Amino acid sequence: MDNDIDRRRKARGLSQADLADALDVTRQTINAIERDRTNPSLELAFDLAAFFDCAIEDLFRHDSEVAYTRLGY
Repeated sequence: MDNDIDRRRKARGLSQADLADALDVTRQTINAIERDRTNPSLELAFDLAAFFDCAIEDLFRHDSEVAYTRLGY
């Protein structure tokens, strides 16, 4: 799943540790999500969206959506 966490975090001047502390998760969790090594739990996805004041759909896109976008759909 493609995500926009890294860009939004950096735009706020936050480290992975800062974001992890704010969401009560580990830095490793944030790193794994940003690198697409794991998907967040539904609860964490909602927490991330609330933290960045956006919809979940603004943060995450399913791989098929990415492929369709690249193909011009």
